[in-house]
Amino acid sequence: MGFDSLKGMARSRALKCGHFVVEFATPGIGHILKGSGCDFVLFDTEHSGFGHETIKSALRYFEAARLPTIVRVPSKEYHHIARAADVGAEGIMLPMVNDAGEARGIVDSLKYVPDGMRGVALAIAHDRYAPGPTMEKLREANERTTLFAQIETKAGVDNAEAIAALDGVDCLWVGHFDLSCSLGVPGQFDHPTFTDAIRRVIEAARTHGKAVGRLVPDVQTGIDLYKQGFDFVCYSGDVWVLQAGVKAGIDAIRAGVER
Repeated sequence: MGFDSLKGMARSRALKCGHFVVEFATPGIGHILKGSGCDFVLFDTEHSGFGHETIKSALRYFEAARLPTIVRVPSKEYHHIARAADVGAEGIMLPMVNDAGEARGIVDSLKYVPDGMRGVALAIAHDRYAPGPTMEKLREANERTTLFAQIETKAGVDNAEAIAALDGVDCLWVGHFDLSCSLGVPGQFDHPTFTDAIRRVIEAARTHGKAVGRLVPDVQTGIDLYKQGFDFVCYSGDVWVLQAGVKAGIDAIRAGVER
């Protein structure tokens, strides 16, 4: 689609395809994923063990490839949100956003005045070390930063419309495993309780003109979810596609040798 920013993606209901990075923060990863056709990358720091130095380096790799990046931070704490934004994260994803009050606190941590209360640091990594008029740079930073609120609890579903209604929230992102557990149907993604929750999240997002996203394990799931109303489709992750690809090749060699 030719999107050049996450904000532009979030404002469109067109399909955006990306990939989940949880292990391989290597210098070539941005160009590898860009060459694979990715529109965005989801860079995980909730489960990966990546720290801020790694985030800062990896973001330069993605910037070099002109690949917009969402950084999933470990918590809703100010220092996780603001520091990721300071080192250059264009998109921030937060786990387990339960209500509009939590979402408002996240916006305050991510946005500069007058939209939030983030501590000001200019001419550093997030604005590419460039000088400029203060108010202009604050406006540009607030426009650029894009917020992905993870809906992965029953409370999040119950409050999805209020979360989506909040200025500063750009996308409701379903954490399907945690949501299924919170709903009492772990891993049962076809269960009526789960599918009803998904319907409510999509409706909340659409009512307020917000995007909807999810990680998908395979091609068919991605197709099906787009038809349901998801527009950010994150196809699998670095560990799993590498493992599946290597396993398929080795299994084929062994099968051929044994014939």
